[in-house]
This record gives sequence, structure tokens and C-alpha cells, in this order.
Amino acid sequence: MNKKAFFIFKNKRSWLLGVLVTVALYSCVPTREIKEENPPLPENYKTAAENDSVNSAVIEWKEFFSDPYLNNLITKALENNQELNMTLQELQIAKNEVRVRKGEYLPSIGLKAGAGVEKSGKYTRAGAVEENLEVEGEEFPDPLPDYMIGLQAKWEVDIWNKLHNAKKAAVLRYLSTVEGRNFMVTNLVAEIANSYFELLALDNQLEIVKRNVDIQSNALRIVKLQKEAARVTELAVSKFQAEVLHTRSLQYEIQQKITETENRINFLVGRYPQHVERDALAFVDLVPKAINAGLPSQLLANRPDIKQAELDLAASKLDVKVARARFYPSLGISANIGYQAFNPDYLLDTPQSLLYSIAGDIAAPLINRNAIKAEYSSANAEQIKAVYNYEQTILNAYIEVSNQLSRITNLEKSYDLKKEEVEALNRSINISNDLFRSARADYMEVLLTQRDALESKFDLVETRMQQMNAMVNMYQALGGGWN
Repeated sequence: MNKKAFFIFKNKRSWLLGVLVTVALYSCVPTREIKEENPPLPENYKTAAENDSVNSAVIEWKEFFSDPYLNNLITKALENNQELNMTLQELQIAKNEVRVRKGEYLPSIGLKAGAGVEKSGKYTRAGAVEENLEVEGEEFPDPLPDYMIGLQAKWEVDIWNKLHNAKKAAVLRYLSTVEGRNFMVTNLVAEIANSYFELLALDNQLEIVKRNVDIQSNALRIVKLQKEAARVTELAVSKFQAEVLHTRSLQYEIQQKITETENRINFLVGRYPQHVERDALAFVDLVPKAINAGLPSQLLANRPDIKQAELDLAASKLDVKVARARFYPSLGISANIGYQAFNPDYLLDTPQSLLYSIAGDIAAPLINRNAIKAEYSSANAEQIKAVYNYEQTILNAYIEVSNQLSRITNLEKSYDLKKEEVEALNRSINISNDLFRSARADYMEVLLTQRDALESKFDLVETRMQQMNAMVNMYQALGGGWN
């Protein structure tokens, strides 16, 4: 066999050996099934009165809430709330991550310039050559300067879509952050509205207490007159006096709750404690707005937290592909072009000082495959976790809507009954007072009747507040408030 034939045979054998090694390495690449989501959404809400595609979530919060003071608070909160503004910075971070990932699969080009000096020993090969070398009639300089200027380019050919998938995953996570911000807006709008209605309810409870203090004070004066007339004892006077003091103490408890509620709203709005503008008298005429729940399937489009979980799931699937692509060889291309000379006068001489190079290389993981396997396994686990999170988010959304639908119905019935209770107890106060004056009722009956009436009025206001909160929470559960 001649040398040429042997060389060809040797190259073929080396090539075949490389192919066999590559096949052996990547035939054992672990394979895992990507878990698909299966959101079990019913076709309708069991507690809904009727199935209708009309959905209140599409109504903008400025139209949903008619109170100008409340709308003004929400507007200021969307501008000044610190937590919301921090989320906007997270959006910018996620956007920058997309730019980073995009830059990874584009060629990188850089400008390189340098200068140096080198002294070779006289009795070395390089020194001996330089000793007897002349350039254009000049002796070779010693020591030898070196000047260079040029362009460098590097590019990893994305043959397995590893870099493109990483960029797509970054885009999905940016969109997920956008939905996270929308979800925060929904929660912020609902929290301000609930606190505002609570504040109105406390104002009305305070007014009820003040009116009851007047009523009980008048009753106390009557009892004192009756004691002077020897119709009742000192015990009756003490009991009535204690009741007045108890009711007056409630006034300060409610005032403290008002202060705390105002400050909670101020915190959400992003300002220091101050009076919250409101129309307390408007609470009496408040009627919960009718809410259209629509269809359960509309939650997928309206709820920002569901869309966020869906985008996170899509990104995690791409992460699995990126992790798997790390098992495969990567192809890189590098190129250089520029000028190099020992004398600045010759630096731009073409083609004498021109230099260029281009090279390609294939690199495959060999020793650290266990680390890559671990990353691949973790990516699969994260993907499965994202599936469960997506399904749980949908389940939670459906249950929230179902609970609020039931709550709205039950609170409406409860309010009607409590309203009748208040009317009955108001009549009983007048009756008990008349009977007490005519000595046909005991003073304890009067006290208990007044206390029951006060508690029933408190409960009526509390129930109305719960109705307003249920309306707000239903709007939030459907995914309204962020658009």
C-alpha cells in the first residue's frame, strides 16, 4: 500500500471512528416526555342562575365603580403605589433579558488593537533569523515592535435551536411578567375598593352609635326622674348609666378603626396619613351592581394570573428543549481580519501587512455529561411543576367565582331579613319605652331592646358592606380591573 492510499485509508478510518463515537455518545441521551396540561374546566358555574356569555370582567374599572372619590383613589394608587412601581422595574429587567438572549445567537464582532515589543535570544531560532534579515534595506529592529489593528468575529451556529428557544423562553417570561403586573393591578383595585366601602360602613356605624347615645341619654334622664318619683330604684339608674357609657366607648373603637382603614388606603395610594375624601351619606343608598359571570372558559382569557401561569408553562417547555440541546455538539465559527506590522509606517500596507483567518470548531460535552443530565432533569421537573401550577390556578379561579356567586345570593337574602329585623326592633324600642313609662315593662326589657336594636343596625351596615365587598371580589375573581 503506497503512502497516499494509506493516508486516505487512515482519514476514512478516523472519520468513521468519530461518527461511531458521536453515535455512541448521543444514543444514550435521556428522553423524557413533556407533561401536557389538562385543565378540567366545567362548561358552566353550578351556582349561576343562567348561562350567558356576557362577562362583567371586560368592563373598565372607571365604569364599574361610579363613586368619583373611589375612582380618584384608584387613579392615584396606579401612579404612586410602590409595589406596583417595583413590578414595572421587574418588567424592564425581563425585557433586558430578552435582549441578552437575542444577542447570544447573533454574531459578535469586536474591534481589536494592540502594540507590544519582543526580544528574542540571539542564539535561538527566531533570533538567528532576525539577525540575518533585512526589510526594504533596513536591519530588522531589535527588540521587535508589534502593532496590530483588526476585527474579530465569533458566531455559534444554532443548529439545534438551543439559542433561539432560550430567546423565545425569555420573551414568554417577559410577557408573563406583564401579566403579573396586570394581576397586581387587579388586586390593588379590589383592595382599595374594599377598604373604601369598609370606611363608609364605619362612618355609618359611628353615626348609629352617636344616635343611640342620644336615645339612651334621654332614657337615662327619664329613669332618674322616675327614681325621684320612687317608681324605680338606684339599680335601674346605674344599669341605664352603664349602658350609655358602654355605647359611648364603642364610639372610640370605631374611630380607631376609621383611622386604621384610612391609613391602609393611604398606604396603597403611596402617601403619608391624611384624611380620605369620601361621601359617607352615599353608603345608605349603595346597591350592589349586578354581576354577569359569563362562562368558565372566559377565565382563561380574562384572569391575568391564569395567563401568567400559561406563559410560564410555555417557557418551561422551551427550557426542556434548551437543556436537551446541551447534549449535542455545538458548532462555532471564528474569523479575524486586520493589519499587523513591526513598523507603524507599514501597518496599513496592503496586502503586505494584511492578515486574516477563519476557523470552525465542533465541541461536544464528554466529561461533564452528569451535570448536563442534572440540568435536563431539573428542567423537566420545573415543566411538570408549571403544569400543576397552571391547573391549580385555573381550579382556584373557578372556585373563587363559584364562592362569590353563592355569597352574593346568600348576602342578598340575609340583608332583606336583617332589614326587617331592624324595623321590628325599632318598633319594639318605642313599645318598650311606652310600657316602661306606664310601669307595665321592666327596665331590663328596655335595656335589652335598645342593645338588640343597636346590634341589628350594626349588622345591617356590616351586611351591606359585605355585599359591596362580594361585588368587588366577584369583579376581581372574573379578572376585571386591570384593563
